[in-house]
Amino acid sequence: MKAIILVGGEGTRLRPLTYSTVKAMVPVLNKPFIEYVIRHLVNHNVKEVILALGYKPDAITNHFADVHQLDARLVYNVEARPLGTAGAVKNAERYIDETFFVLNGDVFTDINLGDMLQFHKNKGAKVTIALTPVEDPSRFGVVETDSRKRVIRFIEKPKPGQSTSNMINAGIYIIESDILRRIPAGRYIMFEHDIFPALLAEGEPVFGYETNAYWIDMGTPEQYLQLNRDLMFGKSTQVQFREQDICIDEQSSVHPEAKLTAPILVGRDCIISHGVWLKGPVVIGAGCRIHDGAIISNSILWQDVTIGAQASLEDCIVASNNHIEDKAHIAGAAINKARATKQS
Repeated sequence: MKAIILVGGEGTRLRPLTYSTVKAMVPVLNKPFIEYVIRHLVNHNVKEVILALGYKPDAITNHFADVHQLDARLVYNVEARPLGTAGAVKNAERYIDETFFVLNGDVFTDINLGDMLQFHKNKGAKVTIALTPVEDPSRFGVVETDSRKRVIRFIEKPKPGQSTSNMINAGIYIIESDILRRIPAGRYIMFEHDIFPALLAEGEPVFGYETNAYWIDMGTPEQYLQLNRDLMFGKSTQVQFREQDICIDEQSSVHPEAKLTAPILVGRDCIISHGVWLKGPVVIGAGCRIHDGAIISNSILWQDVTIGAQASLEDCIVASNNHIEDKAHIAGAAINKARATKQS
């Protein structure tokens, strides 16, 4: 089985964090996000993963040149300009000769891909779209299905009362390879707005696979923070972390007068100084320095961040190589050098 992961975008919704790090490489519990996606595929017997690259492809290819334990063959396919979700898959057509998965590169999920594949086969589908429920579907594209779970309508950002469904497109598809012939080459074209509605209009069998498995689109700083929080509280089966856990790398130093409130994850070569209070959930990347009396609550520090004495951070994300001044008090911010934005 093969899969294509769409990781060619600039990650504009995740700025300012993605000014210095491509979205696929953003750290989640101190590991690149894309590694979780690939390992989930491998755990469901996907043997070849095609990474549809575009923006700063070297950041991804260089990382995986040093990673040898993914148990999957990685193929890199770079688009010279943005082609959209369907266009990016069409651009990788030469690698596809069978039924295949497509995954958006900003979705973290526990979906049972093997069960989804069996559903696809049983229905005789040309396309199967994973569907997940949300409380407020007005921010998403809603997918309506009939009693057999055949897709009958797509509604983009429905107004209240416009749809009886709260099931949205989860950004995970199973597609038969002959569908690629329907996609024009070299054009910007989207599955969601172009290809799938056209298939419905032509009467092709498009089905919706409903799942209640953990799912999140980590495309914004707020959602990225939520993903890390969820994983630390054990909401995903992919990460063996519990809310009472305090995990400190053995190469890091924690002052005996520092206070740690779980859950906490601290990477290697960190120094946590006298009087520091880490109020979990807190994730601290490698090489960080937390000076005397600093308080960090519900926040994420990437690698090589320095927090000044008596500073406080709450609900913050600090990108790599940033310095927070002594006695600074910051809440609800995503910080990347001179660029900072308040979370909505």
